[in-house]
Amino acid sequence: MNKKTSTIYLVQAAFIAAVYVALTHFLEPISFSGAQLRVAEALTLLPVLTPAAVPGLTIGCILANLSSPYGVVDIICGSAATLLAALCTRKMRNVRLKSVPVLSALFPVIFNAVIVGAEISALGTGGFTWPVFGATAASVALGECAACFGLGLPLCAALQKTKIFYL
Repeated sequence: MNKKTSTIYLVQAAFIAAVYVALTHFLEPISFSGAQLRVAEALTLLPVLTPAAVPGLTIGCILANLSSPYGVVDIICGSAATLLAALCTRKMRNVRLKSVPVLSALFPVIFNAVIVGAEISALGTGGFTWPVFGATAASVALGECAACFGLGLPLCAALQKTKIFYL
């Protein structure tokens, strides 16, 4: 990676992190709940376009979760879910259905439903139970589906046409 490319990578990652944090905090009432719709999760499709999105999303999630009502557990678990989803999204970026990276959009839904669903069901109710986990995971998955499929895929398609994130 030459100096110009590494500078572009760093700027892209920082920009993605900043936008993630801004969106999460601007829409804070719906970003930190069991029935959450974190609009910033639409950005989780950006690893399809640039590898810089992986650290950008992870750092953005860490910073956004500093104000989470679930504290350090959300900083660790939520950010781990974002990192795992971003890595898988990046890895599967070329698997497409009619040029749409549908499989990539599933990873944030799955990782957040399981990891964040377990976290919220354990911390938000005073103790983990399978029925509460199932309901919480389903709720998180619905919010993630709305963010990833409803917002993320169209955003990814629009940005792909501009070639703004290509190194």
